[in-house]
Amino acid sequence: MSTSSPHVSALRAWLASADGEGEPDPWVVETSGSSGRPKRVLLSRRAVLASVAATEERLGGSGPWVLRVPETYVAGTQVICRSLVAGHDPVGIDEPWPAGDGWFTSLVPTQLHRILEAAGSDLEALRRAHTVLLGGGPIDPTLRERAAAAGVRVVATYGSAETSGGCVYDGVPLDGVRVATADDGRLLITGPMLFDGYDGDPALTAETLVDGWFRTADAGEIDRDGPGARVRVLGRLDDVVVSGGVNVPGPAVAARLRAHPDVAAAEVLGVPDPEWGNRLVAFVVGAVSHHDLREWVAAAHPRAWAPRQVVVVPEIPLLANGKPDRQALLGLVGVA
Repeated sequence: MSTSSPHVSALRAWLASADGEGEPDPWVVETSGSSGRPKRVLLSRRAVLASVAATEERLGGSGPWVLRVPETYVAGTQVICRSLVAGHDPVGIDEPWPAGDGWFTSLVPTQLHRILEAAGSDLEALRRAHTVLLGGGPIDPTLRERAAAAGVRVVATYGSAETSGGCVYDGVPLDGVRVATADDGRLLITGPMLFDGYDGDPALTAETLVDGWFRTADAGEIDRDGPGARVRVLGRLDDVVVSGGVNVPGPAVAARLRAHPDVAAAEVLGVPDPEWGNRLVAFVVGAVSHHDLREWVAAAHPRAWAPRQVVVVPEIPLLANGKPDRQALLGLVGVA
């Protein structure tokens, strides 16, 4: 991609089109479909600019942004918009890192992990960045510790296309954003960055946008109400696997597996099982036995959380935006 790509040109025109003319038609961002059918999310220019402004305020600066995630997903769209609003052409996905410092970029955890492992010119470049936003999936504390030790400033983000991208930075909602929890532990979000609805799906819109609140698919905890509240994302609601009558949080098990010295990467999913209702399946990259992994998990969590099946894979399949391809993983165990 270059700064004159059709996507960048279209966003440039869209951001400028409303000056003195009201709101243009919404920008459509398609979700990754990591756990099912992709959705077409309608974002107003007003919502996107609110997100851009709140990000600049939280990070304490603005400047050129470097695109290293797909431009059509919300993270890439926001990289382009932040750069354009700051008065800079975005650095394209195939272009070199800037030679100077003070620039920004957005990565997913897999990308940062690989850059830290390689310890090459990409890492040297990240040390010059003002901030590296890290989102799109669970972030292991050890990854952040390694980045900090390498001299890379990382800010963890939580959000989605429906919130114009990240709206909670390092556990703290951006200015203007409020986060609450429903009775089932579901995270609810409201604020000026919210989407207008789903293109062509009024029923899903009515189910998801309720009284000005976005009903996320994630479970979470909030330590207190009001300013200064900190949000802890526990994972997708459907990542809680009910196995043998026990609620097992898949993300917590996956994080424990990744901490094993012989595991390079891991994901955990629940699949239907005639005996247990659902069984926890661990997909791991590394040379380690099922028994060893069960004992490793049981040493830190209840034994009922230990995976009942381990599938060793050469790598975790990823979608174009760097998120794990859950459907591809389920296909490995015969689940359509």
